[in-house]
Amino acid sequence: MDETPFGDDTLHEECGVFGIFQRADAAAVVTLGLHALQHRGQEAAGIVSYDGMQFHVERHAGLIGDTFTKAAVLERLPGTAAIGHTRYATTGGGGLRNVQPFFAELSAGGFAVAHNGNITNAMTVQRELQRRGSIFSSTSDTETILHLVATSGARMFVDKLIDALSRLEGAFSLVGLSANTMFGVRDPLGIRPLVLGDLEGAPILASETCALDIIGAEFVRDLEAGEMVVITEDGIESVFPFQARRARFCIFEYVYFARPDSNVEGRNVYDIRKKIGIELAKESHVAADVVVPVPDSGVPAAIGYSQEAGLPFELGIIRNHYVGRTFIQPTDSIRHMGVKLKHNANRKMIEGKRVILVDDSIVRGTTSQKIVRMVREAGASEVHMRIASPPTSASCFYGVDTPEKAKLLASRMSIEEMAEFIQVDSLAFLSIDGLYRACGEASRSKIAPQFCDACFTGDYPTALTDQDGADNVRQLSLLGGAG
Repeated sequence: MDETPFGDDTLHEECGVFGIFQRADAAAVVTLGLHALQHRGQEAAGIVSYDGMQFHVERHAGLIGDTFTKAAVLERLPGTAAIGHTRYATTGGGGLRNVQPFFAELSAGGFAVAHNGNITNAMTVQRELQRRGSIFSSTSDTETILHLVATSGARMFVDKLIDALSRLEGAFSLVGLSANTMFGVRDPLGIRPLVLGDLEGAPILASETCALDIIGAEFVRDLEAGEMVVITEDGIESVFPFQARRARFCIFEYVYFARPDSNVEGRNVYDIRKKIGIELAKESHVAADVVVPVPDSGVPAAIGYSQEAGLPFELGIIRNHYVGRTFIQPTDSIRHMGVKLKHNANRKMIEGKRVILVDDSIVRGTTSQKIVRMVREAGASEVHMRIASPPTSASCFYGVDTPEKAKLLASRMSIEEMAEFIQVDSLAFLSIDGLYRACGEASRSKIAPQFCDACFTGDYPTALTDQDGADNVRQLSLLGGAG
């Protein structure tokens, strides 16, 4: 059996970004915004503010509520403009030197940048810059942006940023801050989300709309794929500086990453997750007595499934919300206990019943094994698992921390073999067309897919330059993702 710690048997979004311009309490507002985006990264956070004279930088490991709510910290972040970032550290990407936003004093003035996504040619570009004399202080691909801006031959700062980003491949939704301007940019495919909001006249940029709700801000619109907004005291200018391409927004944002109370690309996440459950029941229903979600990510899909199937929805598994990652210990006995620290079976809802378990995905499969064993030990007569997404069979290179392909259960086993591995009576996944239908599309277009779904299909919408060549592959483990 794979002895992978329970906390590692899941997919992790790498970060959330937030910025506000022309607001007296800018850093405090950014702190609240990052609170709402904490689900996108729990390892570390940073804020950069500007007070009209100089920039101020704070970066800390840990949760927002444990670090940035202290009065002393916020007092060190004066100013009317600020940007922030909360991140999940990828392999090789830990340490405070990789915590964003990154800041540097350039010839054109101070500049801070925070970004969500992954640059798929960062290693290649970094080696080119190093040969020309650039010195990198982190292993994050985001630092590449600072160096490209610094070495750009363009005259105007906005053109330097455009020049820098035009050299990058992959996914990036970023916020940037100079002395008199805040920038928001989405890559030409719009893989990662970014929204524009307004708080009593102060423009806001955020990864999700839930970050606007927490501060009572108004949602203005989603930034479009390939769009750059340039925010100054004179207003907001929108430009499209990159070659136009068909948008390919990450479909897994709807399955798992985005908060269910967010609206993303004009769609309510909770509503889509319920529709996913409805499609799942239509495709793969089996005779049973009760529908039970694996909390919390499986809850909306399980509600939709139960409504379509006409079965009771019950919280047959209860999640302990006060357990972090600290319970993961090196001994096998503690690892096996780990699942019960986070989840526990509600025996009364399960005993003697045929149970349909609904979860969002299967990654390595070790967590599913333990959940199923726990449900059987609580007295379930049958356990049928239904997954609210297609099999995750390929790695993501666009800002999601996925295990290498060989460690993904769906990449090395058939569905029947996976069912035997996790010890369920039956196992079924949502089809790729079913997922597209839940998102409002008739089906997945094979010629021009409407979303980035590479983790399910292996159809990567951009070049993966850093994956080519033995020299790059050897160094990739040293390059931490941006978040």
